[in-house]
Amino acid sequence: MTVCKHLDLHGQRVAYRDAGRGEVLLLIHGMAGSSSTWRAVLPTLSENYRVIAPDLPGHGESGKPRGDYSLGAFAAWLRDLLNELGIDRVTVVGQSLGGGVAMQFAYQHPEYCDRLVLIGSGGLGPDVNWLLRALSAPGAEMLLPLVAPQPVLTAGNKMRSWFARVGIKSAQADEMWSAYSSLADRDTRHAFLRTLRAVVDYRGQAVSALERLYLTSDLPTQLIWGDHDKIIPVAHGYAAHDAIPGSRLAVLPGLGHFPHVEDPTAVTDIIHEFVSTVPARRPATARAKVVPPQAI
Repeated sequence: MTVCKHLDLHGQRVAYRDAGRGEVLLLIHGMAGSSSTWRAVLPTLSENYRVIAPDLPGHGESGKPRGDYSLGAFAAWLRDLLNELGIDRVTVVGQSLGGGVAMQFAYQHPEYCDRLVLIGSGGLGPDVNWLLRALSAPGAEMLLPLVAPQPVLTAGNKMRSWFARVGIKSAQADEMWSAYSSLADRDTRHAFLRTLRAVVDYRGQAVSALERLYLTSDLPTQLIWGDHDKIIPVAHGYAAHDAIPGSRLAVLPGLGHFPHVEDPTAVTDIIHEFVSTVPARRPATARAKVVPPQAI
Protein backbone atom coordinates (compact mmCIF):
# COMPACT_ATOMS: atom_id res chain seq x y z
CA MET A 1 0.00 0.00 0.00
CA THR A 2 1.26 3.47 -0.88
CA VAL A 3 2.65 5.27 2.16
CA CYS A 4 0.76 8.36 3.33
CA LYS A 5 2.29 11.72 2.56
CA HIS A 6 1.55 14.81 4.63
CA LEU A 7 1.25 18.53 4.09
CA ASP A 8 -0.12 21.54 5.95
CA LEU A 9 -3.32 23.13 4.62
CA HIS A 10 -4.87 26.13 6.38
CA GLY A 11 -2.92 25.25 9.50
CA GLN A 12 -4.18 21.65 9.61
CA ARG A 13 -2.40 18.40 8.85
CA VAL A 14 -3.45 16.64 5.63
CA ALA A 15 -2.67 12.99 4.99
CA TYR A 16 -2.95 11.72 1.42
CA ARG A 17 -1.72 9.02 -0.91
CA ASP A 18 -0.23 9.97 -4.28
CA ALA A 19 0.81 7.32 -6.77
CA GLY A 20 1.26 6.91 -10.52
CA ARG A 21 1.37 9.32 -13.45
CA GLY A 22 -1.04 10.56 -16.10
CA GLU A 23 -4.65 11.67 -15.87
CA VAL A 24 -5.61 12.29 -12.26
CA LEU A 25 -8.14 10.24 -10.31
CA LEU A 26 -9.28 11.80 -7.03
CA LEU A 27 -10.54 9.05 -4.69
CA ILE A 28 -12.82 10.12 -1.81
CA HIS A 29 -13.54 7.66 0.99
CA GLY A 30 -16.67 7.21 3.09
CA MET A 31 -17.70 8.15 6.63
CA ALA A 32 -15.39 6.91 9.41
CA GLY A 33 -13.04 5.71 6.67
CA SER A 34 -9.71 6.87 5.31
CA SER A 35 -7.58 6.68 2.20
CA SER A 36 -6.60 3.13 3.21
CA THR A 37 -10.03 1.99 1.97
CA TRP A 38 -8.55 2.23 -1.55
CA ARG A 39 -5.66 -0.12 -0.74
CA ALA A 40 -6.87 -2.90 -3.05
CA VAL A 41 -7.51 -0.72 -6.12
CA LEU A 42 -4.82 1.96 -5.83
CA PRO A 43 -1.88 -0.17 -7.08
CA THR A 44 -3.71 -1.22 -10.25
CA LEU A 45 -5.20 2.21 -10.97
CA SER A 46 -1.82 3.87 -10.49
CA GLU A 47 -0.41 1.80 -13.37
CA ASN A 48 -2.37 4.02 -15.78
CA TYR A 49 -3.25 7.16 -13.80
CA ARG A 50 -2.01 9.48 -11.12
CA VAL A 51 -4.15 8.63 -8.12
CA ILE A 52 -4.71 11.09 -5.26
CA ALA A 53 -6.49 9.65 -2.20
CA PRO A 54 -6.73 12.01 0.78
CA ASP A 55 -7.91 11.42 4.32
CA LEU A 56 -10.79 13.90 4.62
CA PRO A 57 -10.71 16.32 7.57
CA GLY A 58 -11.72 14.49 10.73
CA HIS A 59 -10.68 11.14 9.26
CA GLY A 60 -7.60 8.96 9.23
CA GLU A 61 -4.34 10.80 9.80
CA SER A 62 -5.67 14.23 8.75
CA GLY A 63 -6.39 16.95 11.29
CA LYS A 64 -9.62 16.84 13.26
CA PRO A 65 -10.48 20.47 14.04
CA ARG A 66 -13.64 21.65 15.71
CA GLY A 67 -15.11 23.05 12.53
CA ASP A 68 -17.41 22.62 9.55
CA TYR A 69 -17.95 19.07 8.33
CA SER A 70 -20.67 19.79 5.78
CA LEU A 71 -20.50 18.53 2.21
CA GLY A 72 -19.82 22.07 1.03
CA ALA A 73 -16.87 22.40 3.41
CA PHE A 74 -15.41 19.09 2.25
CA ALA A 75 -15.75 20.18 -1.40
CA ALA A 76 -13.97 23.49 -0.76
CA TRP A 77 -11.23 21.63 1.14
CA LEU A 78 -10.68 19.30 -1.83
CA ARG A 79 -10.41 22.27 -4.18
CA ASP A 80 -7.75 23.82 -1.94
CA LEU A 81 -5.88 20.52 -1.69
CA LEU A 82 -5.81 20.16 -5.48
CA ASN A 83 -4.55 23.73 -5.79
CA GLU A 84 -1.81 22.97 -3.26
CA LEU A 85 -0.78 19.94 -5.32
CA GLY A 86 -0.89 21.91 -8.60
CA ILE A 87 -3.72 19.81 -10.06
CA ASP A 88 -6.46 21.50 -12.10
CA ARG A 89 -8.46 18.60 -13.64
CA VAL A 90 -9.59 15.28 -12.14
CA THR A 91 -11.92 12.37 -12.56
CA VAL A 92 -13.52 12.34 -9.12
CA VAL A 93 -14.39 8.98 -7.56
CA GLY A 94 -16.46 8.86 -4.36
CA GLN A 95 -17.73 5.99 -2.22
CA SER A 96 -20.62 6.29 0.27
CA LEU A 97 -20.25 9.71 1.96
CA GLY A 98 -17.44 10.31 -0.53
CA GLY A 99 -20.00 10.06 -3.33
CA GLY A 100 -22.02 12.87 -1.78
CA VAL A 101 -18.83 14.90 -1.41
CA ALA A 102 -17.93 14.14 -5.04
CA MET A 103 -21.30 15.38 -6.30
CA GLN A 104 -21.02 18.51 -4.17
CA PHE A 105 -17.52 19.09 -5.55
CA ALA A 106 -18.85 18.75 -9.09
CA TYR A 107 -21.53 21.40 -8.38
CA GLN A 108 -19.31 23.88 -6.57
CA HIS A 109 -16.19 23.47 -8.68
CA PRO A 110 -17.21 22.10 -12.10
CA GLU A 111 -14.12 23.53 -13.76
CA TYR A 112 -12.04 20.84 -12.01
CA CYS A 113 -14.19 17.85 -13.02
CA ASP A 114 -13.57 15.69 -16.09
CA ARG A 115 -15.75 12.75 -15.06
CA LEU A 116 -17.64 11.43 -12.03
CA VAL A 117 -17.64 7.90 -10.57
CA LEU A 118 -20.03 7.09 -7.69
CA ILE A 119 -19.67 3.85 -5.71
CA GLY A 120 -22.54 2.99 -3.34
CA SER A 121 -23.01 6.74 -3.06
CA GLY A 122 -24.80 8.72 -0.40
CA GLY A 123 -26.87 11.78 -1.25
CA LEU A 124 -29.29 10.07 -3.63
CA GLY A 125 -32.30 9.35 -1.40
CA PRO A 126 -33.38 9.09 2.24
CA ASP A 127 -32.77 5.38 2.82
CA VAL A 128 -29.77 4.53 4.99
CA ASN A 129 -28.83 1.90 7.57
CA TRP A 130 -30.78 2.20 10.85
CA LEU A 131 -27.59 2.34 12.94
CA LEU A 132 -26.49 5.58 11.30
CA ARG A 133 -29.92 7.05 11.98
CA ALA A 134 -29.64 6.09 15.65
CA LEU A 135 -26.13 7.52 16.00
CA SER A 136 -27.29 10.87 14.60
CA ALA A 137 -29.73 11.32 17.49
CA PRO A 138 -29.14 13.78 20.33
CA GLY A 139 -27.16 12.24 23.15
CA ALA A 140 -25.14 9.90 20.94
CA GLU A 141 -21.98 11.72 22.03
CA MET A 142 -22.57 10.32 25.52
CA LEU A 143 -22.84 6.75 24.24
CA LEU A 144 -20.10 6.69 21.59
CA PRO A 145 -17.23 6.45 24.13
CA LEU A 146 -18.80 3.17 25.23
CA VAL A 147 -19.11 1.81 21.70
CA ALA A 148 -15.46 0.99 21.04
CA PRO A 149 -13.67 0.49 24.40
CA GLN A 150 -10.10 -0.82 24.29
CA PRO A 151 -10.89 -4.27 25.74
CA VAL A 152 -13.42 -4.88 22.95
CA LEU A 153 -10.97 -3.70 20.31
CA THR A 154 -8.23 -5.92 21.71
CA ALA A 155 -10.50 -8.96 21.76
CA GLY A 156 -11.80 -8.20 18.29
CA ASN A 157 -8.30 -7.88 16.84
CA LYS A 158 -7.33 -11.24 18.35
CA MET A 159 -10.39 -12.87 16.81
CA ARG A 160 -9.65 -11.33 13.41
CA SER A 161 -6.07 -12.66 13.59
CA TRP A 162 -7.37 -16.13 14.43
CA PHE A 163 -9.90 -16.07 11.59
CA ALA A 164 -7.16 -14.95 9.18
CA ARG A 165 -4.89 -17.81 10.27
CA VAL A 166 -7.58 -20.39 9.54
CA GLY A 167 -8.40 -18.80 6.19
CA ILE A 168 -11.66 -17.05 7.09
CA LYS A 169 -11.62 -13.58 5.58
CA SER A 170 -14.20 -10.95 4.67
CA ALA A 171 -13.13 -7.74 2.97
CA GLN A 172 -16.44 -6.11 3.88
CA ALA A 173 -16.10 -7.11 7.55
CA ASP A 174 -12.54 -5.77 7.61
CA GLU A 175 -13.72 -2.42 6.31
CA MET A 176 -16.52 -2.22 8.87
CA TRP A 177 -14.11 -3.14 11.66
CA SER A 178 -11.68 -0.42 10.59
CA ALA A 179 -14.45 2.18 10.72
CA TYR A 180 -15.65 0.90 14.09
CA SER A 181 -12.14 0.89 15.55
CA SER A 182 -11.54 4.50 14.54
CA LEU A 183 -14.26 5.59 17.00
CA ALA A 184 -12.00 4.68 19.91
CA ASP A 185 -10.26 8.04 19.37
CA ARG A 186 -12.05 11.02 20.99
CA ASP A 187 -11.29 13.58 18.27
CA THR A 188 -12.36 11.12 15.58
CA ARG A 189 -15.66 10.51 17.41
CA HIS A 190 -16.38 14.23 17.55
CA ALA A 191 -15.61 14.66 13.85
CA PHE A 192 -17.69 11.58 13.01
CA LEU A 193 -20.77 12.99 14.76
CA ARG A 194 -20.39 16.38 13.09
CA THR A 195 -20.07 14.69 9.70
CA LEU A 196 -22.96 12.30 10.31
CA ARG A 197 -25.35 14.98 11.52
CA ALA A 198 -24.59 17.13 8.49
CA VAL A 199 -26.15 14.49 6.24
CA VAL A 200 -28.30 12.12 8.36
CA ASP A 201 -31.08 12.47 10.93
CA TYR A 202 -33.54 10.02 12.50
CA ARG A 203 -35.53 9.86 9.25
CA GLY A 204 -32.52 8.91 7.13
CA GLN A 205 -30.34 10.87 4.74
CA ALA A 206 -31.27 14.52 5.09
CA VAL A 207 -29.73 15.76 1.83
CA SER A 208 -30.35 14.57 -1.71
CA ALA A 209 -28.89 15.45 -5.09
CA LEU A 210 -31.62 13.82 -7.18
CA GLU A 211 -33.44 17.07 -7.95
CA ARG A 212 -30.18 18.77 -8.98
CA LEU A 213 -28.47 16.11 -11.05
CA TYR A 214 -29.53 17.93 -14.23
CA LEU A 215 -27.00 20.65 -13.31
CA THR A 216 -24.18 18.29 -14.24
CA SER A 217 -25.93 16.54 -17.13
CA ASP A 218 -22.86 17.19 -19.30
CA LEU A 219 -20.52 15.45 -16.84
CA PRO A 220 -19.76 11.82 -17.84
CA THR A 221 -20.89 9.65 -14.94
CA GLN A 222 -20.30 6.03 -13.96
CA LEU A 223 -22.33 4.44 -11.13
CA ILE A 224 -21.11 1.28 -9.36
CA TRP A 225 -23.22 -0.58 -6.80
CA GLY A 226 -23.29 -3.90 -5.00
CA ASP A 227 -26.69 -5.52 -5.26
CA HIS A 228 -26.41 -6.65 -1.59
CA ASP A 229 -25.63 -3.19 -0.20
CA LYS A 230 -27.21 -3.03 3.27
CA ILE A 231 -26.08 0.54 4.00
CA ILE A 232 -27.39 2.38 0.92
CA PRO A 233 -29.70 0.27 -1.26
CA VAL A 234 -29.02 -0.38 -4.91
CA ALA A 235 -32.37 1.28 -5.70
CA HIS A 236 -30.55 4.59 -5.23
CA GLY A 237 -28.18 3.61 -8.02
CA TYR A 238 -31.04 2.84 -10.39
CA ALA A 239 -32.76 6.14 -9.52
CA ALA A 240 -29.57 8.12 -10.15
CA HIS A 241 -29.00 6.29 -13.44
CA ASP A 242 -32.49 7.30 -14.57
CA ALA A 243 -31.89 10.90 -13.49
CA ILE A 244 -28.48 11.36 -15.15
CA PRO A 245 -28.71 11.36 -18.95
CA GLY A 246 -26.04 9.19 -20.54
CA SER A 247 -24.82 7.75 -17.26
CA ARG A 248 -23.53 4.20 -16.92
CA LEU A 249 -24.59 1.81 -14.15
CA ALA A 250 -22.72 -1.33 -13.13
CA VAL A 251 -24.51 -3.48 -10.53
CA LEU A 252 -22.16 -6.10 -9.13
CA PRO A 253 -23.89 -9.31 -7.97
CA GLY A 254 -23.25 -10.58 -4.47
CA LEU A 255 -21.37 -7.47 -3.31
CA GLY A 256 -22.25 -5.10 -0.47
CA HIS A 257 -21.38 -1.52 0.41
CA PHE A 258 -17.65 -1.78 -0.36
CA PRO A 259 -17.27 -3.14 -3.91
CA HIS A 260 -13.76 -1.67 -4.17
CA VAL A 261 -12.52 -3.99 -1.40
CA GLU A 262 -14.89 -6.91 -2.03
CA ASP A 263 -14.04 -7.24 -5.74
CA PRO A 264 -11.26 -4.75 -6.54
CA THR A 265 -10.57 -6.27 -9.96
CA ALA A 266 -14.15 -5.68 -11.12
CA VAL A 267 -14.11 -2.09 -9.86
CA THR A 268 -10.73 -1.21 -11.37
CA ASP A 269 -11.80 -2.71 -14.69
CA ILE A 270 -14.99 -0.62 -14.70
CA ILE A 271 -13.16 2.59 -13.79
CA HIS A 272 -10.40 2.01 -16.33
CA GLU A 273 -12.84 1.17 -19.13
CA PHE A 274 -14.88 4.28 -18.30
CA VAL A 275 -11.96 6.71 -18.09
CA SER A 276 -10.12 5.30 -21.10
CA THR A 277 -13.14 5.26 -23.44
CA VAL A 278 -15.30 8.22 -22.36
CA PRO A 279 -13.85 11.63 -23.25
CA ALA A 280 -13.44 14.14 -20.44
CA ARG A 281 -15.91 16.97 -20.24
CA ARG A 282 -14.58 19.80 -22.36
CA PRO A 283 -13.08 22.71 -20.38
CA ALA A 284 -15.45 25.12 -22.10
CA THR A 285 -18.44 23.37 -20.55
CA ALA A 286 -16.83 23.00 -17.12
CA ARG A 287 -17.65 26.59 -16.31
CA ALA A 288 -17.83 27.95 -12.80
CA LYS A 289 -21.32 28.07 -11.28
CA VAL A 290 -22.54 29.86 -8.22
CA VAL A 291 -24.00 27.08 -6.10
CA PRO A 292 -24.98 27.60 -2.47
CA PRO A 293 -23.17 25.47 0.10
CA GLN A 294 -24.85 22.18 0.92
CA ALA A 295 -26.26 21.71 -2.58
CA ILE A 296 -26.96 18.09 -1.72
